[in-house]
Amino acid sequence: MRSSNPVLTRRGAFETGRQEQAGYGAPQPGPQGAPYGAPQQPPLQPMTPEQLQEMYQAQSAGPLQTGRMTIDDVVARTAMTLLTVVVFGALAWAFLPPEKFGFAVVASLAAFGVAMVTIFKKEVSPPLILTYAALQGFALGAISHAFETRYSGIVVQAVLGTVSVFVGVLFAYKSGWVKVTNRYYRIGMAIAIGFVVLTLVNLIAMLFVGGDGLGLRSGPLGIVMGILGILIGAFFLTLDFNEIEQLAAQGVPEKEAWRAAFALTMTLVWIYMEVLRLLSILRD
Repeated sequence: MRSSNPVLTRRGAFETGRQEQAGYGAPQPGPQGAPYGAPQQPPLQPMTPEQLQEMYQAQSAGPLQTGRMTIDDVVARTAMTLLTVVVFGALAWAFLPPEKFGFAVVASLAAFGVAMVTIFKKEVSPPLILTYAALQGFALGAISHAFETRYSGIVVQAVLGTVSVFVGVLFAYKSGWVKVTNRYYRIGMAIAIGFVVLTLVNLIAMLFVGGDGLGLRSGPLGIVMGILGILIGAFFLTLDFNEIEQLAAQGVPEKEAWRAAFALTMTLVWIYMEVLRLLSILRD
């Protein structure tokens, strides 16, 4: 199946050059297993005790370094990006007053711009990915502080909710309850695109009409949209898991673990924000 994740599809460099040429044009064996035309090697001479001792004392070769991406690489890079999010979120929480919400908007827009550059950049860029994590973390810290000021304890609940969704989706995926097929991908992406369009329309309505715009983020309709947003985030998680497994099996370069970590970080940020919004609606 072709790459299914919108973020992880931008990896063109390693799509070529992976086919091995085996067998064609190889010399045919001659007598006693030697290729025709190959020079005859003299019979091996027995090694002296001194030579054996030198081989025994020689330094052993280290583990083979393949330079290919593994699941452990993805876990390590994801831990680095999430730690960056947490650190800069804590800085925003500590030094940015809740009423200074405009800084969160600026940081969020900057993070979105960096994310778009990262997605469409052919070569993976760890500094760009860490820059996205820092900006997004700063925005999340300011937003979380504002929500916590109004709803005491909501941030801890949102974090626990995000972790629960991640663990639940991972368990369902590894258990085989969820299988990423072409049909699954098409239906899920159609729903996700519709959700994003509705959210943008509601945001525009909020800017021109005021209040909650079309009412998609409050009341019973807001609860439905919140649940749908979390389910879409879970859908993106399954795409991330499936794509990471495929890339590891294909033996892509190790640096692609950064792109996988970037995709996971974006998805977890999405889920956290949707859980936070849903909890705020329920608390109201």
